[in-house]
Amino acid sequence: MKQPNDSDVNIITKKSAYQGFFKVNQYTLQHGLFAGGKTRILTRECFERGHAVGVLAYDPWLDNIVLLEQFRIGAYVYGKELADDAVQSEKHSAWLLEIIAGIVDPGEAQVEVAHREAQEEAGLELLALESIGDFYASPGGTSETTQLYCACVNSQGAGGIHGLEEEGEDIRVRVVTYEEAVQLLKDGRLNNASAMIAMQWLMLNRVAMRTKWHDLGKN
Repeated sequence: MKQPNDSDVNIITKKSAYQGFFKVNQYTLQHGLFAGGKTRILTRECFERGHAVGVLAYDPWLDNIVLLEQFRIGAYVYGKELADDAVQSEKHSAWLLEIIAGIVDPGEAQVEVAHREAQEEAGLELLALESIGDFYASPGGTSETTQLYCACVNSQGAGGIHGLEEEGEDIRVRVVTYEEAVQLLKDGRLNNASAMIAMQWLMLNRVAMRTKWHDLGKN
C-alpha cells in the first residue's frame, strides 16, 4: 500500500468562484490513491477565510472562566433549518457562548492576535499563554486552521458589553466558575469546536495550570 503525499496532487485548474470579504476558489485536480495510480479528475471548492486564533481565558486563583456571548449567522441559519420545534432549545440559540477569537491579519503573529482580541472582545489583559494546539476547522471545504491557547487572566471586574462597533460586534462578557463551564459543556451549551476543544483540554490540565500560574498573582 502506497502512502500518498502532496507531490501526488496534480492541480489542473484553479479559478475564483467568489471574491468578497471571504473568498471561494474552485479546483480541478487529481490525487494519488493508496492502491497506487490517481483518481479521476475531481472538482473541489475551498472556502478561504484566513486563519484564526482562539483563547480560553482562565483565572487560576478564582477558578473562573471568561466566556463571550454573541450572535452568529451560521447558528441562526441552522436553527431556522430545524424542522422539529421540539428540538429548538437554548443550545440551538443564534447567540453562542464562545471563547475569545479572531482572524490573523497578514504579517501578524498568532500571539499578537490573542492579546489584541482579548482586549477588544473582553477588555482583558493576558498574563500568560499556554499553547493547546491547532486544528482544521472543516478540511473538507475550507483551508482555515485555528490555533488555540489557554490564557491566564484576572477575572475580577470582568464583564459588560464589548466589541468593535465598526465590525458590528455586540459581545456580552460572562464570568462563570470552572464547574459551571464544565456543566455548560455537558449540557451542550458550549457547542462550537474551539470552546469544546479548549474546555476539554483545561479539564485535563487545570491542576497543572493552577500550579504553574499560581505565583503570577503575586506580581
